[in-house]
Amino acid sequence: MRKKQFKAESKKLLDMMINSIYTHKEIFLRELISNASDAIDKLYFKSLTDDSVKLAREDFKIHIDLDKENRTIKITDNGIGMTAEELENNLGTIAKSGSFNFKKENADNEKADDISVIGQFGVGFYSSFMVADKVEVISKAFGEDIAHKWVSSGADGYTIEECEKENAGTEIILEIKDNTDDENYDEFLEQYRIQGLVKKYSDYIRYPIVMDMTKSRVKEETKDSDKPEY
Repeated sequence: MRKKQFKAESKKLLDMMINSIYTHKEIFLRELISNASDAIDKLYFKSLTDDSVKLAREDFKIHIDLDKENRTIKITDNGIGMTAEELENNLGTIAKSGSFNFKKENADNEKADDISVIGQFGVGFYSSFMVADKVEVISKAFGEDIAHKWVSSGADGYTIEECEKENAGTEIILEIKDNTDDENYDEFLEQYRIQGLVKKYSDYIRYPIVMDMTKSRVKEETKDSDKPEY
């Protein structure tokens, strides 16, 4: 499979993200949640005039899955999804905003004001590389039969290929970097850290954000134990 190259502007920004000059790396989660919300907005907007969308308002959700063993974060939405061309346009070119174009195209529609367009696919998405060595985007556009997977390990380029995905929507899988002397990337694999960031940045999101939480329960102390077990 031939690897495609980023545009010069994209490559410069990716270099900045990978060698991050930003101190608040946590904003990657805000940007990806914003993009997921935006994708859901688009499909919800479509459902108002298209009966083929079988999802009701309460069916839309954003899922976050953590895998500490494999060092991955997965953010999934059941929104509008993207075609191969849209993956190329939205993720292969910096500051190319599918959200902005959508807003502009629907400017005369009376329902357009109900669409909360948050962030822009492009600049925000690349913040993923502040915390990830590799990013996969698996997406299936609504109404399409074929899904596609976009994969990049940074400024050296990206690939796009067909893949399997049952329903419309997008999955973004981040392979989190190893810790360094200066940076603790493990924090982004901790449930309560991610939960705190979601609470911090999700006030404007009008769809549920769901994550499985593992809870510890203190067992009763026994006579032979000085400390409680978890």
